[in-house]
Amino acid sequence: MNDGNAMGQVIQIDEARIRDHLGEMVRGTVEETLNAMLEAEADQLCGAGRYERSPARQDTRAGSYERTLQTKAGDVNLKVPKLRRQTFETAIIERYRRRESSVEEALIEMYLAGISVRRVEDITEALWGTRVSPSTVSNLNKKIYAKIEAWRNRRIEGEHPYLYLDGIVMKRSWAGEVRNVSLLVASAVNAEGFREILGICEGAKEDKSGWSSFLRHLVDRGLKGVQLVVSDACRGLVESVADYLPEARYQRCMVHFYRNVFSHVPSTRVHEVSHMLKAIHAQESRAAADEKARTVIADLRASRMAKAADLVEQAVHETLAYYAFPDIHWRKIRTNNPLERIMKEIRRRTRVVGAFPDGQSCLNLAAARLRHIAGTAWSTKCYMNMRPLYQPQLSETGAVA
Repeated sequence: MNDGNAMGQVIQIDEARIRDHLGEMVRGTVEETLNAMLEAEADQLCGAGRYERSPARQDTRAGSYERTLQTKAGDVNLKVPKLRRQTFETAIIERYRRRESSVEEALIEMYLAGISVRRVEDITEALWGTRVSPSTVSNLNKKIYAKIEAWRNRRIEGEHPYLYLDGIVMKRSWAGEVRNVSLLVASAVNAEGFREILGICEGAKEDKSGWSSFLRHLVDRGLKGVQLVVSDACRGLVESVADYLPEARYQRCMVHFYRNVFSHVPSTRVHEVSHMLKAIHAQESRAAADEKARTVIADLRASRMAKAADLVEQAVHETLAYYAFPDIHWRKIRTNNPLERIMKEIRRRTRVVGAFPDGQSCLNLAAARLRHIAGTAWSTKCYMNMRPLYQPQLSETGAVA
């Protein structure tokens, strides 16, 4: 028994020391190999080897300087040759610079993708063996904020017949207190049928002054050709649309309208009323939808849901504007769902931050997230066939309808 324990103690291996030893061997090999490559590059630029006499020689050595290079094997010391007549620009150093840049980009992408700063620290330590501090992440993010601001104020080119508007309320610190601030966002479908994120601005409230300022910002940057504005019934939005986009129709989001009606309906009747409302928007024409709406209003009054009936009577027409457009577009222009999904992405990313120190940092992070989404396949896939909107439809006899 004792012999077995003794044998077990004898054959135990210090794995940590072995790993350190192997790491040192690998590091030494990498260092030796890279320095040999630098020497070979210098010989090629000089046209001759070190101390070699040759009529083909074009330059001579002027010593060297040391530089540290981070590798997966650890930090290695490079002896970079210097030349008398020309600058020694090595491909190895250029690759190092590209790697350095790619690491920065990876850190920024992780942060913008919704990963908390603490998680970014853990990931960088696992990938590169170096723990990145929160201040480093903040400094890296500052590098792209100038580009984000330029993107946010870029010129809007072409026509955008379908415009989606929405707002999101964030928390920010103000003189030691946490207050709400609204971010107003616009996306659109352009004349070619592709989706674009047009802009984002900070508004103190989602009121007429906030929406007017945002729409003026979009129009000043070149927004034109808007035929339909899709949004929730935000306060002051309809009036602002009439001021800055007078030729555009307003489509109230069908889903948000349902939720407003449900707030005046007993929970046991929500399912029933949902089917009644959906029947209005399932009609084949505006006239049929208006007729169905009158029937639903009468049924709601008969069921003693007067407030719900009043709301449908007052506002259902705002949800039926999409009938004036091609029927193949109806499903995508009668709700604000395309933009709602983007707003959820912003919420998911900003949730890990909590309360922002100021409105600008809140705007920067949300804008960075939108810019990231705009650079994905989201904007490169055709979302709608716009021919029915711009080309007059032909009747069966061949005449223009």
